Amino acid sequence: MKFLLITLSLTLVGSCATLRHTEKIDKLKESIVFEDSQTVDSYINTISKEELKNHVYAFSTDEFQGRRTGEPGHHKASKFLKDYYIKEQIQSPLGSKYYQHIPKSFFSGDIKSSQNVIAYVKGNEFPEEVVIISAHSDHEGYTDTEIYNGADDNGSGTAAVMEMAQAFKKAALEGHGPKRSIVFLHLTGEEVGLRGSRYYAKYPVFSMKNTVANLNIDMIGRVDDAHKNNPNYIYLIGADRLSTQLHYISEAANAQFTNLELDYKLNSDKDPNRYYFRSDHYNFAQEGVPVIFYFNGEHEDYHQPTDTPEKIDYALLEKRTKLIFATAWYLANSENRIIVDQDY
Repeated sequence: MKFLLITLSLTLVGSCATLRHTEKIDKLKESIVFEDSQTVDSYINTISKEELKNHVYAFSTDEFQGRRTGEPGHHKASKFLKDYYIKEQIQSPLGSKYYQHIPKSFFSGDIKSSQNVIAYVKGNEFPEEVVIISAHSDHEGYTDTEIYNGADDNGSGTAAVMEMAQAFKKAALEGHGPKRSIVFLHLTGEEVGLRGSRYYAKYPVFSMKNTVANLNIDMIGRVDDAHKNNPNYIYLIGADRLSTQLHYISEAANAQFTNLELDYKLNSDKDPNRYYFRSDHYNFAQEGVPVIFYFNGEHEDYHQPTDTPEKIDYALLEKRTKLIFATAWYLANSENRIIVDQDY
């Protein structure tokens, strides 16, 4: 009888704990409301597949010679990004230079010095707190016969950052500037060991303590084999690893604005590909910054010279970009910054 009572007691405690957790999650979901949804809609709809296509084609041109870190082609690509932000009147926290210089000594082998490109829209209430939207700008370079233009990897992510920056700037000019600063960060050296993001994490322009979240984009313009019959998807990796709130904010943004299938398969600890550790968001996560990695999965042209811009699904790229924009909008404009409640 004593054993039965103890067992019953433990069962009741476990049930109560589960109930409390469920109630807590339900309250969290209910608290995530886009009160200015019409305003968000008006700016989210400035993101267009036509402009994204123009950006991808421009960034995947032979002129940039495959954008290998430290090489002249990548330097030209960095200048292309800098010139874009100047044209759009989007400032840099670094002043007129826009570049975070990374010395040769930070790289290994024969890789030369390179640069991250940084622009931002300054927050009007909590400017020292930042939401970072990132994408790597480098790729595989070229051989004697072929150029690795990297339209999906990562012309797609780069185009998304550029288009979102334009939308956030337009909102700010029309009196809907973000409460927190939004940083548009183009990282070098991802293909050679996440070196650009590692440098930024070591020498941040904005302190990691004041970095609310990192939304990192690396390949969002294509469809992998697992989704050939259902291309309306995006893989999300890392969203729930440090902040429960971030996961549900992302889900709320999707439910209200884009209705993509959010595929979490690659977020599993059991995933043999270990993608959580393989793109630039990971260097932010190691510093305790909540992250989401947006990814379409690998395809037959991954790291091949056949990764070219005509193969991008631009309507899908638009939809995925809108999801990231809506998520960033919420993070930048909520009354309170999200809470870190888990270990990475």
